[in-house]
Amino acid sequence: MTPFSYVRAADADAAVRHSGADAKYLGGGTNLVDLMRETIERPGTLVDVTGLSAGITETDGGGLLIGAAVRNTALAEHGLVRRRYPMLARAIVAGASPQIRNMATVAGNILQRTRCAYFYDRAGSRCNKRQPGRGCDAIDGFNRMHAILGASPSCVATHPSDMCVALAALDATVHVSSADGERRLPFADLHRLPGDAPDLDTVLLPGDLITAVELPPLALAERSTYRKVRDRSSYAFALVSVAAALSVENGTVTDVRLALGGVAHKPWRASKAEQALRGQPATEAAFRVAAAAELAAAEPLRDNTFKVELAQRTIVAVLGELAGVEVTGGGA
Repeated sequence: MTPFSYVRAADADAAVRHSGADAKYLGGGTNLVDLMRETIERPGTLVDVTGLSAGITETDGGGLLIGAAVRNTALAEHGLVRRRYPMLARAIVAGASPQIRNMATVAGNILQRTRCAYFYDRAGSRCNKRQPGRGCDAIDGFNRMHAILGASPSCVATHPSDMCVALAALDATVHVSSADGERRLPFADLHRLPGDAPDLDTVLLPGDLITAVELPPLALAERSTYRKVRDRSSYAFALVSVAAALSVENGTVTDVRLALGGVAHKPWRASKAEQALRGQPATEAAFRVAAAAELAAAEPLRDNTFKVELAQRTIVAVLGELAGVEVTGGGA
């Protein structure tokens, strides 16, 4: 491991003051420390931000403000989260292991990097995310776990988080602090698609610090869920996952939120499917049309063509569950 200095910040202002070009913020360390061991990340300074807010409070408007240092387990077990935003609680529990969830923080989960095997193989593989301009061995390599939406010739990696899929569906807002002050970002705009700069995971600037995540008051979210399809029942990343919330009145879809995991470089908001569903009957046929509309732009690789149908089936199955509609044509 490359030598580094360590600073513990008492609050956000102190953390930002210690940030620099070669500094990294340290929360639970469940991803960053692994990357440092592999010498993929080599910060000159670690700024410990576990002293940031670990509180979960109601906002004046009826939403929730979640501190950056809240542990994943605490968030998943919080009564208001479980009651008002069940998809979020279920998404978190579907991720990693209990031990990791006990350590991992909300901000750290958001900023974790891809688990693409080629990204981690520093000794033997080319990776534009790790070394811009080197090439991407995943494109012609073993790419069963890789992206089918929003990828580029530079990178086909997927974002690994379960929690972030739910946050994308819930229209969360990210609170950011920097030397220039504070600002807020729509969660859907935080992560980047790879384009020709896959080494840039988010739109955050050097020194930017996530201080909180805000969930809006969303009655729709009380009727929500999260489903993760994976190779084994625990401690496995998603092949495909779906976070969904659905409102149905008199048999018609009045509102819906959908996001997908395991299919793109960022948590994928399924806006085309949402648009296709609103005002339509809550039927299996309508769910299938909406799922097909979302996956029409998919560009699968040699080993992951199955993800297209798997994603469609999972969307239909989850919507059917929320609507109380029996899915007869197969689901995931």
